[in-house]
Amino acid sequence: MAAALLMRALRSEGRQQLKPLLSAPASPLRFYSRVASSSSFISSPHRCFSSAAASSPASAFALGSSMDPSRIRNVAVIAHVDHGKTTLMDRLLRQCGADIPHERALDSITLERERGITIASKVTSISWKDNELNMVDTPGHADFGGEVERVVGMVEGAVLVVDAGEGPLAQTKFVLAKALKHGLRPILLLNKVDRPSVSEETCNEVESLVFDLFANLGATEEQLDFPVLYASAKEGWASSTFTKDPAVDARNMSPLLDAITSHVPPPSANVEAPFQMLVSMMERDFYLGRILTGRISSGAIHVGDKIQGLRCTDGGVEKIEEGKVTKLMKKKGTSIIMIDSAGAGDIISVAGLTSPSIGHTVANIEVTTALPTVQLDPPTISMTFGVNDSPLAGRDGTHLTGGKIGDRLLAEAETNLAINVLPGQVSESFEVQGRGELQLGILIENMRREGFELSVSPPRVMYKTEKGQKLEPIEEVTIEINDEHVGLVMEALSHRRAEVTDMGPVPGTSGRTRMSLTCPSRGLVGYRSVFSTDTRGTGFMHRAFLTYSKHRGQLGNVRKGVLVSCGKGIITAHALMSLEARGTLFVSPGMETYEGMIVGEHSRDNDLDINPVRTKELTNIRAPGKDENVKLSPPRLMTLEEAIGYVASDELIEVTPKSVKMRKRYLDANKRKMMKGKKDY
Repeated sequence: MAAALLMRALRSEGRQQLKPLLSAPASPLRFYSRVASSSSFISSPHRCFSSAAASSPASAFALGSSMDPSRIRNVAVIAHVDHGKTTLMDRLLRQCGADIPHERALDSITLERERGITIASKVTSISWKDNELNMVDTPGHADFGGEVERVVGMVEGAVLVVDAGEGPLAQTKFVLAKALKHGLRPILLLNKVDRPSVSEETCNEVESLVFDLFANLGATEEQLDFPVLYASAKEGWASSTFTKDPAVDARNMSPLLDAITSHVPPPSANVEAPFQMLVSMMERDFYLGRILTGRISSGAIHVGDKIQGLRCTDGGVEKIEEGKVTKLMKKKGTSIIMIDSAGAGDIISVAGLTSPSIGHTVANIEVTTALPTVQLDPPTISMTFGVNDSPLAGRDGTHLTGGKIGDRLLAEAETNLAINVLPGQVSESFEVQGRGELQLGILIENMRREGFELSVSPPRVMYKTEKGQKLEPIEEVTIEINDEHVGLVMEALSHRRAEVTDMGPVPGTSGRTRMSLTCPSRGLVGYRSVFSTDTRGTGFMHRAFLTYSKHRGQLGNVRKGVLVSCGKGIITAHALMSLEARGTLFVSPGMETYEGMIVGEHSRDNDLDINPVRTKELTNIRAPGKDENVKLSPPRLMTLEEAIGYVASDELIEVTPKSVKMRKRYLDANKRKMMKGKKDY
């Protein structure tokens, strides 16, 4: 640590000796045009390749020949959510001549474009000054941390993107810890320096905070000597010195690309050894089957070679399958090109095997050892997926049976190692374990768009028991809110067993407060929508898993009771008019309901059975004013994520392609009363 402090003191002096790495822009890379044909790739519902065919222009990457490992750089772009990773990747692609069809070009999943977040890691390559840069764009949200864990093992360097205004946050610590654990030497890129509130003093303060974060995470002296660059990914420029308005000829990403080629070491690979590759990503294609992506650890591979899949078991190395390479592919920009061969150190995709998945080894048939797999952090929450057994089941979906649901969940677990699927306690049900409600919510949303109908239980926290003591997952939470909302947020979090570790004003901003807290994962389930309401949409909340710690006791009053329908049929405005005073309604006239369905939130702490299908009695009186006009308040329509965080332990979510409803686990009111005192209720 003394050496780290001395190095920090000498950083400013050493930084003065660094010269800008600006140079003449490289000639634009001529990318391959997309050609739609009958043999083009068919998009999968998860991660998809762009349809493309390879043409044969000369470039730094020669088709049909292996790349010299000394000219390869494998780099991951890691950061906290919304700090600008995907926008940075767009600018790097454009800098190297790629034709970007739209913003966030690497976000190929529909939900990524809709929500503005990165869900799955993406690999692409760009050419820069006779070097091949394999760039990996990673998610920044804590729930998708498994995507980061399994890709940092196939790169030799990382670009740590930090918002120059916000500084390092909870997920920054998580992704940086994974990079340092694998021995990577990150490049620090302070993004969004063009903001008016960002000054050179702010950047120096953020740099000091990042340096302290490196030291606290146990970085080596080499890792502590990280280069610092300043950038505005939105405007498309980077600089080795602080500036807010670079010269016209310097408004490009050349300094970052040069820093990558000079700072990131080439892969240490033996081209003469037998071929071995650890599978880090997997896609499914309608024509080619499984497409396995990873970095070649040793040797070379050609189309037509005989290969095998291996995996490590308790009894030793087991052969999964033997086959032949049918296709070799590589992502270039936003397109896929076909290649004839590839060598050690490169990141490629292989088709030809049907059984291996992520974590397995693909190697020549004479190889008898498997590469070590990536160790992932354990899941923290679980949900039970089962068959939809409500009275309205089978009307919207096409995949209804437990077998179909189970096959879909097992297929998801193959491509996403952060999700575990286990048989449930009830027949035709499955326990799905993951990192957070957002990750499982994305899975449920994908399934309902594919035509599935299912019932989902509320999230349950996964506890541990060590030395007879019950431990629960604790998360680190960073909150930034207006001063007038501090009291309301503090009161809500106190009911959720949160403990404040730091609190103070936001630097450079008046009237804003930043708080750091530790809170049990079970206390944060469903709090995001409450937080948005309490802060009128002006607050920011970021969370990341911290550790397992002693159970903090029962939660306080975090939710009121619900209004439960005791009738079946079409909801009427006449009935809702008299029920509005009971609480907040979730339904509107004309919707169909059934006994046991949740139609609103009660104004008190207990549940209340109501009849929302009651109709007006017919009379022959037609006096003026007798038939009063019904005016109802707009209902609170629950989204899938809000419903996941809202339902209690005795409730379920009914998910269909057209609707999301909440219901009681037992629809009959008498059975609910009978089961209320039991443990499993």
